[in-house]
Amino acid sequence: MYKGYLIDLDGTMFNGNSVIDGAIHFIDRLNEADIPYLFLTNNATRTPIEILKKMKDMGFTTTEDHFYTSAMAMKEYLNSAFDSPSVFVIGTDSFKDTLIKDGRIVLNNQTPDAVVMGLDPAITFDKITAACKLIQEGALFLATNPDIKIKTDYGFSPGNGSFVRLVSEVTGQSPIITGKPYSHILNGALMRLNMTAGDVAMIGDNYDTDILTGINGGVSTIHVGTGVHSKDYVNSRALPPAHCVNLLTDWQL
Repeated sequence: MYKGYLIDLDGTMFNGNSVIDGAIHFIDRLNEADIPYLFLTNNATRTPIEILKKMKDMGFTTTEDHFYTSAMAMKEYLNSAFDSPSVFVIGTDSFKDTLIKDGRIVLNNQTPDAVVMGLDPAITFDKITAACKLIQEGALFLATNPDIKIKTDYGFSPGNGSFVRLVSEVTGQSPIITGKPYSHILNGALMRLNMTAGDVAMIGDNYDTDILTGINGGVSTIHVGTGVHSKDYVNSRALPPAHCVNLLTDWQL
């Protein structure tokens, strides 16, 4: 039905450290049918190599080339927006490493061009205060993603969007967001697949990020009821997904 797939991770392939039923088999089917796909994730806390290790340990068969993250989209945005970007970063060491890997982007905690927010498990009041100060002094406000909460194996935990919203409320500034549901990550993914919006489907559990990515970008959508939002919830929206399945075992390629 579709030439390629864009596939969410958290809530679609796994919840925390628990593999979702049918997820491994779905990826196996894509591999066997030689159907192109990318894991399109707002999670900027890990590099593709680190995500790959986690998934291999879970039993998935895939490669590093199958990942496109909001951190990678952020790096491309910074390199297009500034000649030599300097940034104040809230995020993990892996996120920082992704941004500065080739040397064009540098870390700057005093007079940065931009404040960049990704999910930081070690976030503190001091980090948030510093971000607010720099944005009010003129730094561009950027964020990897707007996810308010993340499905885990015990329930929900705060997502990056919770802290982004806090900084936005304090500064009065809305961030430019490079992850789902905005166009930066989708356009980058389509370029990597060398496909158009009409060629692919977006699979995910979260209406506000995964499904809206497809709806906003003219990509067909498949909601899977294994994460943040239920089937009833997404079908109650003014613009529901094109398809809904309980598990990916229910989807016919």
